[in-house]
Parts: sequence; structure tokens; C-alpha cells
Amino acid sequence: MAEGRRLFRSQSVADNLALGLWGLRLPKGEVAARYERVYSLFPILHERCDVRAGILSGGQQQMLAVGQALMRQPRLLMLDEPSLGLAPTVIDQLLDTVADLRRHGTTILLVEQMVERALQIADTAYVMQNGRMIGHGPARELQGSELIRRAYLGAAAAESN
Repeated sequence: MAEGRRLFRSQSVADNLALGLWGLRLPKGEVAARYERVYSLFPILHERCDVRAGILSGGQQQMLAVGQALMRQPRLLMLDEPSLGLAPTVIDQLLDTVADLRRHGTTILLVEQMVERALQIADTAYVMQNGRMIGHGPARELQGSELIRRAYLGAAAAESN
């Protein structure tokens, strides 16, 4: 996914999705199937397919950026803080979609500051602090762990428990 939602703001949602297919030669039926898949994941994009990307909300732009990447049917999808600056309901929808993609076989590399939510989605987690990895392990084991409390709530919070 392009960092910072790099979309063509003056182009429509549908045109931005088409850019995700750039360089691929696919039969029309396959192209239509790929649009349908993205629209089924993000119905608001289907409703707004003729709208310029620049007037979408931040959450809709993030969905469009993810949708554009999904048009290529990647085996690996890398997302760098997809929740940044979004409303809580949009975050839930976006991260639920990420979890669904993972369940259906897409490998996800997710960098996310919403630690607890990311750990609910992940199989394996790497904990970073000040640019250094300070721990890793199965995500389920890290949920609520001392390492997470210390890394994200600070030493004082960890000591109070």
C-alpha cells in the first residue's frame, strides 16, 4: 500500500482502483471480479465509485488505498499504521477487514500503534521501542504481558501492577 494514501485526488474511486492493475493484462471478467472483491470488502467505495478521491473522508481514502493494493491480489500486504488519524468506527472496520484478509490467506505485515487491536489480529508480534526490537513472540502470549505494559505504558505503569 502506498504510504500516506498516495491517491490521485482528482481521479474517481474507480480510476484509482484501476491504477492497482497497472501493467497487468487480465481478461475483462477477471478485472470485474477484482473490482467486486474490493467493493464487497469496502461497500462505501462502490457507493462512491464515481466520486473524486480527493473529496472522500480520511477513512474512505484509507480504504481506497488498501483497495488499490488488493486489486493486484497480493500474497503479502504491508500496512504501515493504517489506523492513523481515523475515527474509531472506521478503524474497527478497516482492522476487521485486515483480519478477514489474513483468515483468507493473505499474509499481512502490520505496523500499528493500536497494540491491543493489532495483537488480536496477529499470529506473531515484534515489539519495538525507540526504533529497536525489545521482544517478540506469539501475539496471543504477548497480549496483556509485562513486556507490552513496559513498552507502551512505561516503566512506572509496569511497576504499579
